[in-house]
Amino acid sequence: MELLILKIPILFFLAFTWIPSIKLDHWWIRIFDYPRFQKLVSLGMLLVLWMIFGRNDVGFVYWMGGVIVSMGYLGFLVWPYSVFGKKMIQKVPYDSQQGIHLIVGNVYQYNRSYEKILQLIKKNDPDLVFLVETDQAWVDALTPVHDIYRHRILLPLDNTYGLALYSKLPLKRQEIKYLISKEIPSLEIDVELRNGKPVTIYAIHPTPPVPGESLNSTERDAEILIVGKKSKENPRPSLVIGDLNDVAWSYTTSLFLKISEMADPRRGRGFYSTFHAKYPFFRWPLDHVFLSKHFGLSKIHVLKPIGSDHFPIELKAVLNSYESTDTETASAEEKKEANEKIRNGHKEAE
Repeated sequence: MELLILKIPILFFLAFTWIPSIKLDHWWIRIFDYPRFQKLVSLGMLLVLWMIFGRNDVGFVYWMGGVIVSMGYLGFLVWPYSVFGKKMIQKVPYDSQQGIHLIVGNVYQYNRSYEKILQLIKKNDPDLVFLVETDQAWVDALTPVHDIYRHRILLPLDNTYGLALYSKLPLKRQEIKYLISKEIPSLEIDVELRNGKPVTIYAIHPTPPVPGESLNSTERDAEILIVGKKSKENPRPSLVIGDLNDVAWSYTTSLFLKISEMADPRRGRGFYSTFHAKYPFFRWPLDHVFLSKHFGLSKIHVLKPIGSDHFPIELKAVLNSYESTDTETASAEEKKEANEKIRNGHKEAE
């Protein structure tokens, strides 16, 4: 009885570990995809306490075994995103003529620290900036960068799904898409690099599976996978950027990488967590830049706080004349599953 104070949290964390393996879209299942590293650390601490205080319990070995197996499973999931994992994209020197330097950030619509973003943009001087949750106040506040970024797509909204894209590079094609919901825009653009070569950018911000937004992940998963299919079918070099409201190690993101045959620059380098900016222990990678096999990676970096609940992320990538990426491919069954998720997303949005 005296060990209940340990057994109860162990049971909770064991349940939280395995619940996400259930392939259902309900928010209370998918929400446990996010804190996998935190669950690993917590179970490690509980294991130490159990080995100290639980030795005389009749089920000592079984409890210890359950924790160790769960830790092994979590470690397997997050290992590729540690510095010990295999890199999907090799590092290459940056060349501004055949490269692109960008910043992606969620400003948090109700954040009014405009000057922090302005200073960040001016200091880092990227070719392209993509911001989400931009309302009219944000768009107005960022007018000082208009002289630098002459190519712009501004979609201010009050529903936390506004978008703002600023580019020094010419936009040869620009389309505003509503892939799933009529209230949630995304961008599909072709930018021209300084060497004249076109690159496609898919910029998205799907809805998260949380109460008040969506009670399941169906629409989010569908939008991510739609963009994945678009990128795979596009012969041009491409990037998928934005706050995907999904972590790098989730099943959906893994399926996206296979469907799109794109690469995740985080693999083999670290988590580069971008959310939550205000709670250090509760951080995970929600903001992403995925690259097609045409690119090598020169830099990836999480930037300083901007008053938002997200940190911006900065990346430099270069078009290569040789392949420097290690992409994955989808099986026939996985392609079928992706198509089914997309169909369910459209049905959910109707």
